[in-house]
Amino acid sequence: MSEHLDLENWSCPLPLRDQPNIVMGHGGGGRLSAELIEHLFLPAFAGTEHEAALKQLGDSAVLDMAGGRIAMSTDSYVVRPRFFPGGNVGDLAINGTINDISVAGGVPIALTCGMILEEGLPLDELGTIVTTMGKAARAAGVSIVTGDTKVVDGGHGDGVYINTAGFGIVPAERHLGPGEVSVGDAIIVSGPVGMHGIAVMSVREGLEFGSDIVTDSAPLNGLVEHLFASGCHVKMMRDPTRGGVAASLNEIAGTSGKGIQIVERDIPVPDDVRAACGFLGLDPLYVANEGKLIAFVAADDAERALDVMREHPLGVGATRIGTVVEEHPWMVVAKTGIGGTRVVDLPLSEQLPRIC
Repeated sequence: MSEHLDLENWSCPLPLRDQPNIVMGHGGGGRLSAELIEHLFLPAFAGTEHEAALKQLGDSAVLDMAGGRIAMSTDSYVVRPRFFPGGNVGDLAINGTINDISVAGGVPIALTCGMILEEGLPLDELGTIVTTMGKAARAAGVSIVTGDTKVVDGGHGDGVYINTAGFGIVPAERHLGPGEVSVGDAIIVSGPVGMHGIAVMSVREGLEFGSDIVTDSAPLNGLVEHLFASGCHVKMMRDPTRGGVAASLNEIAGTSGKGIQIVERDIPVPDDVRAACGFLGLDPLYVANEGKLIAFVAADDAERALDVMREHPLGVGATRIGTVVEEHPWMVVAKTGIGGTRVVDLPLSEQLPRIC
């Protein structure tokens, strides 16, 4: 390269400024990821017609196009191991991109598929993965319409990496985003959290927890459409993947400028997930999910939204976990089981890397 970044003149805070090389934490969805995006990617990609959409820092971007609006998303999947209880990297890739489009208010239409394959990957294993991808897309009513394949030398690709991108149509009446969030809004999670991260970790580390913990990976477009069809006033949604519920809530607090208060005892954590997290020294709030959503709903519609979500198979465990508050703007605070409060901060990096 003829030009080099001058890190000494960066305005970004520690630790990014003092870290001259990429580390695993930069891909974990925590503070390191946020600093990398804010101080490297955003300045590099700025200055375009749709810069405002980029600055929303959502998992999808909603763009005004001729005749309407579209939601676009892209994501890459580098899971290790490739197969885990309840799924594999293939259906995870399909569901993940569908969910990113759906929580932005879009109706997913079509996906692309990019495959980076490592020399030596067994064809029967690849066949299982892509068959699962096709099945997942058909089940969600979404088409895979184009793609790309590359092969890298053995020892340089960890079997298979998958990139899926997609788009969906955003109905005219839907306006979601941090600017819509207001004090008093109810915060609802669609079901039990922490299952995906622990399912992957159990296989990776060869751990047994006395029960089968399986991934919650699932397409959320059906649940989202069911909620919108009810007429409930939904302000914003997010699927809490990397960094879990804690990271998603911190991102929303940061972009909306509002305070968020949650109640720890109201957060639905399965007993086996809670036990596994205790054994591993993890906080369930920071563990990734792949089939759950967080919805910010107008206070007057909170109970109706819960009833509606519980009518759908993927929302049976829907629970209100908190409220948007005027106090402590830009921060997430949790009421603890003993009556105190604690700050739920953005993690420096992901507790469990390479799980999505």
